[in-house]
Amino acid sequence: MTISYKAKLLLFLYGLSGITALAYEVLWTRMLSLLFGISILGVVVTVAAFMLGLGLGSFLGYRWQSSFKNMLRVLAAIEISVALYALSLPMMMHVLQGLWLSVNSVQGWQFWQVFSALLVLSLPAMALGFAFPWMLRVGKAWQLSLGKLYGVNTLGGALGALLPLLLLPWLGWVLALQCVAMLGVLIGITLLWLSLRVQKGEKADMSEHTILPKLSCLFAYAGMGAGALMLEIAWTRAYGMILLRTEYVLAVILSVFLVGIGLGSLLAKRLPRTRALTWLPACAALMAILGLYTFPYINDLGHDMMFHSLVASLLFQGLLIAVCTLPVTLAMGAWLPLIAKNDDGASLYAANSIGACIGALLAGFVLIPWLGTAATWLLAAALMMLCAYYWLAARNRVLYISVSLLVFVILALPIQQLPSAARLLAYELPKAMDLYHREDAVSITHVLEKADGQRVLLADLQRMDASSDPTSVEVQRNQARLPLFLHGSAKEVLFLGLGTGITASGALAWSNARLHAVELSLGAISAAKTYFNQVNDGIIEKIDVKHDDARRFLMRTQRYYDVIIGDLFHPDQIGRGALLSVEQFGRAKSRLNDDGLFVQWLAFNQFDVASLQVVLRSFAEIFPNNALFVDGYRMGLVGFKSTQHHTADFLRTAAPEKGVWGGEGAWTWLGRYWGNVSDVLYDAKDGKVQGEWTPVIEYALPHMRYADAVLPEVLYWLMRHRISLSDGVKAWSVDRDDTEAFKRAWAATSFVQRAQLLALQGKPESGRLQALAYQANKYNRWAGFALADAMFASLSQGLPSGISQKQALQKIFTIRPDHEGALKSMMDLAKQQHDDKTFQEFKDKLYQLSPYARMPK
Repeated sequence: MTISYKAKLLLFLYGLSGITALAYEVLWTRMLSLLFGISILGVVVTVAAFMLGLGLGSFLGYRWQSSFKNMLRVLAAIEISVALYALSLPMMMHVLQGLWLSVNSVQGWQFWQVFSALLVLSLPAMALGFAFPWMLRVGKAWQLSLGKLYGVNTLGGALGALLPLLLLPWLGWVLALQCVAMLGVLIGITLLWLSLRVQKGEKADMSEHTILPKLSCLFAYAGMGAGALMLEIAWTRAYGMILLRTEYVLAVILSVFLVGIGLGSLLAKRLPRTRALTWLPACAALMAILGLYTFPYINDLGHDMMFHSLVASLLFQGLLIAVCTLPVTLAMGAWLPLIAKNDDGASLYAANSIGACIGALLAGFVLIPWLGTAATWLLAAALMMLCAYYWLAARNRVLYISVSLLVFVILALPIQQLPSAARLLAYELPKAMDLYHREDAVSITHVLEKADGQRVLLADLQRMDASSDPTSVEVQRNQARLPLFLHGSAKEVLFLGLGTGITASGALAWSNARLHAVELSLGAISAAKTYFNQVNDGIIEKIDVKHDDARRFLMRTQRYYDVIIGDLFHPDQIGRGALLSVEQFGRAKSRLNDDGLFVQWLAFNQFDVASLQVVLRSFAEIFPNNALFVDGYRMGLVGFKSTQHHTADFLRTAAPEKGVWGGEGAWTWLGRYWGNVSDVLYDAKDGKVQGEWTPVIEYALPHMRYADAVLPEVLYWLMRHRISLSDGVKAWSVDRDDTEAFKRAWAATSFVQRAQLLALQGKPESGRLQALAYQANKYNRWAGFALADAMFASLSQGLPSGISQKQALQKIFTIRPDHEGALKSMMDLAKQQHDDKTFQEFKDKLYQLSPYARMPK
């Protein structure tokens, strides 16, 4: 039978409706991730709200479809109304952000935020759900089958899930939402135009009697929906750890999910119904299990392949995900056309969607925290299989269920947990072993021990900045030393993030300071207490730790602080860029005492020049009185609540023996001054700033990892924008008697930065500059260690003429007595010479320097 042009247009519009619906879902996930600051919570809540709304809307639309005479006009009104509602959502989220601040516990806050978000997002999804039963009735009058309508709509949804990946980097979050809403309005207007051309014989028969399926049938299909969304959440969590960022993985998984459902729906009519109902459930479960078996190899492929663009990475890694998930979703998609009878497709769809909502919430907030991602994955596959057997002939049901469950359990037992972090990170951390694992709704936290005994704290396998090796420990402690040094007499100090606790331990030398920290990850708090206590000086017993979100804490606390320190994090991860927004900087400023200061640390390897400029402009907008300090590959943005300290008298406020300078001397720290934001941005003052709801850097930074020579470009830009020595003397009111010390410290910092740039470019002049840096200021750690490392590395090429290995090592100790490699070599030498006293002496020094280092016996 020939389909009319009106029916084809209706089919096309329903495909476009699928595009807008899924684009809304991905964009709303992005919005909720900003609200929660955590990507996985945004995924769970958005998906759950979307499915709840679709289910309730479909059910109500099924019951009320006889109440409306012209369904196309109602469908047009729905599309336009949802578009207008979507445009108002950012304003609603602003209100929602502060709605539950009075709730004391972060778990209670998250519960009410989730509840509110479910309500707000389920309303537009409910409107979209209304459309399904009405579209089925109109489609029946126009010779469009359920499978065809369902398939085209879900294939459109597959494109819609990917659409934000194009729009977000190009337009940003708000404009991307507006573009999708405009498409929704256009669909509504076209539907309205189409409704005016419907002839009397083309109208759906509203008097036709509809029959609801059995309640047991609805429950079975709801169970399949729950299993499907549990699987989707588990896939997003798992593949988000090892491949792309979570929002990219969600978009890819949603797209593959819908492609599978759409194709399965379109192909269902070609399948022999009895055989399909018999074998599809077990096949889908088997393919889901196979996905877990292949998971570590997918991880290896993702790490082995080198890409030169984000698009290429998305295509390849998306294909990997598709290979693992598409067979399962094809079986899911075929199910509705196979089991639907008469006009009960809408009621089944409603039951499936409501079950999907329950499954998403269970997976995100109960099963993954209690059982883990892998067990949730397996449980979801088992649930789908068992519920699907409801449609199997009664005489075969018990036999098939028994055999399938037995095979399922045998195959699932070896993989009920994800591979260890050490296995998944074998390339980055060879011969490492897992020490600690915690999974909750916030993150998956791991502590790994490397081959040399040093420990690393990981969150979702993506962050590897926090380590127990001696160099890393001192760099982390410097993040507390600089702000306390600049203030001079801090009494109340707040750390936004605890991590390993090593950064906060840098403040312990200031005995008059009361230390506070806010940390969202319970896994990190536990790791700091148990697995890093020997390098953080038992900080957990000496600091007041609040389990909370940093943004929420600053919004609701009534306390004021002398110093607030923003620790390092990965700003390219979804939601994290909000911690570098003008709103967050403003919150920090509002909680400072009049003479207080705020320091935000940035790592140069996490930014390109343009993104770094965005952060600097955002910081200067809130802190016009500011100063920039460079410590190796890190920058400290210092913002003063009122006026900047213009005197160097605070250099003498604490005795050097107290360890407040970290062994580098007071002038070394002041010599790391780079200028203020206006000095550095003199040729790029105008431009974008980072807003919580209008983020900039989060869309630019994912591309950075595929660009060449980004870090050298950042360092080169910094070298060109440092102020002059005379301006530095003036900025800090350095006395004439102290000018020489300041000059030497200043020169050493410049030599170090230039040497690092040349080293990255592979130029041999870097060694000469490091030697000059050491001559200028022997207390500068970066200069001393660079020179000591070069001397130590040269020993592998042979000893200098006329000296022994012991004498060569002693020369290294004159530069850096805490050089770990030299200490270990001295122990090896003493062992070879059977000098037990020297061996024990250097072993004790190594233990004091690095308690977790592997000690030779």
